[in-house]
Parts: sequence; C-alpha cells; structure tokens
Amino acid sequence: MCKRPTELILVADDDTTSRKLLVRILSSAGFACMQASDGIEALKSLRVATPSLLLLDFDMPGMDGAEVLKQLRKDGDASIAQIPTIMLTGHGGEESEVLCLEAGADDFVTKPINQAVLRARIETQLRLRSMRSQLQQQNDELEAWRRNLERDLAAARLTQQSLIPQKPPVLPGWEIAACYLPVIQVGGDIYGWLRMADGRTLFWIADATGHGASAALLTTLAKLLFHHGSVEHNEPVEIMEAVNNDFRSIFGARSFMTAMCVALDPMTGRASVVGAGHPPLLVARNGGRTEAILSSAPPLGLLERSEFLETNIDLEPGDAFFLYTDGLYGSGHDENPRLSSGRLGEMLQPMAASAQALLTRVVEQATMNDGGKPAPDDVAAVAVRRSN
Repeated sequence: MCKRPTELILVADDDTTSRKLLVRILSSAGFACMQASDGIEALKSLRVATPSLLLLDFDMPGMDGAEVLKQLRKDGDASIAQIPTIMLTGHGGEESEVLCLEAGADDFVTKPINQAVLRARIETQLRLRSMRSQLQQQNDELEAWRRNLERDLAAARLTQQSLIPQKPPVLPGWEIAACYLPVIQVGGDIYGWLRMADGRTLFWIADATGHGASAALLTTLAKLLFHHGSVEHNEPVEIMEAVNNDFRSIFGARSFMTAMCVALDPMTGRASVVGAGHPPLLVARNGGRTEAILSSAPPLGLLERSEFLETNIDLEPGDAFFLYTDGLYGSGHDENPRLSSGRLGEMLQPMAASAQALLTRVVEQATMNDGGKPAPDDVAAVAVRRSN
C-alpha cells in the first residue's frame, strides 16, 4: 500500500478503546491522525485542520454519525463538505449499509474491523479524492482557457466588425443591402465595396476556409489584398490576379478562399463579374427571369497562375444582382436537402420592392428551408438593385 505521510485522517468514535485501536492501525500505515470522542467534537476538529478523510462511528451518544454527516455535507466550505467519509457501524446487513449511504457516507466498514478491509477502503477513497482534485484542477484550467478564448474571440469580433462595412455606400439610382451571420462570434466570410479610379464601384465577397479566429484573420487579409489590388489595378480580372498572387505568396497552397467581385458602372448599369471558386452570382431581372454567372477560376491560393475570365452584364431599372457565400445553402437533411444556386435564384423572384426586402426574403426563406436549425456555416450576402 502506498504511504502518504501528509494524509490526515480524523477518527471520530465514542469508544476510547476502538478509537485508539484505529489510530494505532492508521499510524502504522503511515497516516497522521486526529481524534474526536463524539460528533460535536468531530465538527469542531474539522475547523482546526481539514482532514483528507473522516472515519466516523455511526452509533454515538448525542449527535450520531448520520447527524454529523448531514451537518458536514451542508457546510458552505466545499473543502469540508466534500471530505470523504467512511462510516463505522456495528450493525451488519443491508439495512445498515443503506442507512450509512443514505446519511451521505462514501463507504462503510462493519465492526469488528478487518484491518486489510479498512486500509483498502481508505486507499480507495483517498485515490478517488485525488482524482476528483485533479479533475477539478483540469476543469478550472479548462474554464480559464474558455474565458481567455472568449476574450480573444470578442477582440477578434470587434476587429472583424470594424472591417465589415456597417452601412452601404450611397450610389444615386441604386439600392444596396448586406448582411453577415457568423456561426460563432467571428467567421470566415467578408464582403466590401471600393471606389475604383474610373468611377466604378467594386463589390467583392470572400469566404475563407475554417471558422473562428483563424478564419477571421484570413478575412482581414482578404480586405487588405482587395484594397491593395484595386489601388494598383483598374480591371476586376487584374485585381483578382493580384489578390491570388499575394495570397499564395503568403500561404503557399496551405490555405485558400473563394471570392467574387463585380465592378459596377452606376451610370450605365454595366457590370463586370469575375469569380474564383465562389457560388454563382445571381442576376434577378425585373421581368421575372434569373441568371447565374459562374466562377471562371478555382479558389484563390490553390494555383500559382489561374486564368480569370470576365463576364459582362447589363442591369436595367428594377434588375438586381445577389452576391452570397455558400453558408446560405444550409446543411441539408432528408426532409430539406441542401439548397442550390438554382433554388436561391427562384427565391429572388418575384422582384422585391427594395434591395433590403429582397435580401431579407432570401435569407429568411433559406433559413426556413433548413428547418430552423442553426446555420452550419457563416452566411454573408449582398444585394444590389437598380432603382425603377
């Protein structure tokens, strides 16, 4: 048996002979001992020095073992209330065992005491106590880690919120609406808009791999790269090439993100579209038709040189285009399969009275299609509509 000299055991028994015998047995096994001749003295002794274990006689005059345990378990000090307790009883049989356990004992030993049995049960309770202590320490460390993680996520959330536009740009003759719904505090989706040197407005959206703080860092990088690309270049194909080159030079092929951008001339309604592994751009016509513009290249960061192709569209009064991330497709299950771009295109019709109404309707319908379940992925969407 492993000896732990630092383990202190309180022996509470009104019979002097029995108490001294127990102390002698425990001392020879390497334990330190305290003694109490009745229940009241036992409770007082607990305040003097908290023992590792309590050996408590069930039958004592005045306050018996059951009453001592009731007081013990109700103590506001957890270190006292949770002291492992082995009840000593002179009554054999199941009824006596039940009484000991119902009183709050962790175990019991029947008198006359078998030394081997007593030592084995003491060792078991001390081992369980040690395991509980280790588990509590691990839980405390886990809780501290959780609090730190929440603080980090909160900081990341504030940072990401500062990067995502809080209100749409003012474009005479156009309505713009956007939404961002991360799975947790932060996510891997981001969108934005930039004024280009030739007067066009570049609407862009990106979806980085993963969730949480690491994905949020990628979205931060994405915004910087799109801004940098738009400063040096004035065509969406060139901007995408620049973003791809910079992204790959940083990560190699270890990370990637899908993206799509639309360079819109607000005066003429002509828009140039370039996509990289991103869900199709949806163009809702005022007459009731919806078109899909597919991505022409794989996700950014996968290939050193990607061939980006530009698709031109003309938006008439009442027409709208819809940028979104694949989180809008939902998780999919037997009753409601995962949405497709075609199904989302159907949700865009009939044309809504405003860009905000259009965006709200599609997001709500997509959520309803998923049975109201929490979104499995981040959702970002931008609706741009030419006023009638």
